[in-house]
Amino acid sequence: MIRKLLIANRGEIARRVIRTCRRMGIATVAVYSDADVKALHVQEADESVRIGPPPVAQSYLQIEAIVEAARQTGADAVHPGYGLLSENAVFAKACQEAGLVFVGPSPEAIAAMGSKVQARETMRAAGVPIVTGSDGPVPSVDAAVELAQGIGYPVMLKASAGGGGIGMQEVRSDEELVRAFASNQARAKAYFGSGEMFLEKRIVSPRHVEIQVLFDGHGNGVFLWERECSIQRRHQKVVEEALSPFVDEALRTRMGEAALAAGRAIGYVNAGTVEFLVDADRSFYFLEMNTRLQVEHPVTEMVTGLDLVEWQLRIASGEPLAFAQQDVRRDGHAIEVRVYAEDPEKMLPSPGTISRLVLPEGEGIRNDVAVASGSEVTPFYDPMIGKLIAHGSTREEATERLLRALASYEVEGIKTNLPLLQRIIASEAFAEGKTTTDFLDKYIFQKA
Repeated sequence: MIRKLLIANRGEIARRVIRTCRRMGIATVAVYSDADVKALHVQEADESVRIGPPPVAQSYLQIEAIVEAARQTGADAVHPGYGLLSENAVFAKACQEAGLVFVGPSPEAIAAMGSKVQARETMRAAGVPIVTGSDGPVPSVDAAVELAQGIGYPVMLKASAGGGGIGMQEVRSDEELVRAFASNQARAKAYFGSGEMFLEKRIVSPRHVEIQVLFDGHGNGVFLWERECSIQRRHQKVVEEALSPFVDEALRTRMGEAALAAGRAIGYVNAGTVEFLVDADRSFYFLEMNTRLQVEHPVTEMVTGLDLVEWQLRIASGEPLAFAQQDVRRDGHAIEVRVYAEDPEKMLPSPGTISRLVLPEGEGIRNDVAVASGSEVTPFYDPMIGKLIAHGSTREEATERLLRALASYEVEGIKTNLPLLQRIIASEAFAEGKTTTDFLDKYIFQKA
């Protein structure tokens, strides 16, 4: 078993990993930038190492500095968290070459899913459904127009190396595609170092449903049901729940088996998530695989009773899974909302000092947070300050508990998106499960 773990991340996820390590008797090492010197994850870890100034490019993305911090402190493993270097195959390789256990999949598996063009071809070969689109990268704007005319508009123009919606755009005509191609290609090259683009048919009003999987190094794999993450803003998830109000038992089984096929196709080991788009006819299509722990993993933990970080650490230590598919529990319903330091009207980050924070409590309520009263929310990083999760025996009970918790959630000193979250969860459309990816535009913003 791992003895000392360096957490190559910050904020809420670093605290989350520390919590499980303490329970398992694993020592922890935090890394921090100058902006995070007083952060809670630094205070709570057994040791901490400064890795640079505030910008992530000079600190949390510095592979050499992080590996050196592990060497200095005698850590024998590295947990990447989510975001930052968590899906960086070069980082995973550097950890391995330094003799460190990387708590995640192999560099080869990360690289296989890092290119969306390559991933589409791998999934097609594995029999996993994919959206109609280009076979490989589109070489030019002329080729893109010809292909789009064949597929039929609207189409999605996407960056092969993209993420977070960067380099992705819906286009509805030849003229829009011509205008979008060069600008999105330039953005993708600037952000990801690759301007490779591809096209997919636009699925109208889909649901974003993802399957959590676990694979050990002994040939065993299970899926831990689905999460519905359709309510998004600018391609960023806002509300997640397990299970999906739309997925029936037959679809759940088919999607779970497809997710396992996706993982096996690339020799995947550790925790991962296979994301799908689901249309109104309950047909589903591979979107991408996230080769790391997801932000929304708590809703899966609440319905299965499993600690996913614990199983990441056990698998990375070489242990086999202690349960089979038929043993995976499914208890009630869980909903998570992401609490952001942002202006609820302008939707812009709202950095500053939190003068007072009161977290809700009660049966079925869980708070995973990065901050406390007195914490500073800096402008250097993602403005998410925490996640609020509610569990109940039914979706209705989980919704009621979440609404009560949101009403008693108090943050002073900065603005937050709590008013928006309350509007979403209290809406009739949410209660009816009309949770498609255009939910906010269709049911919330038009009524504001």
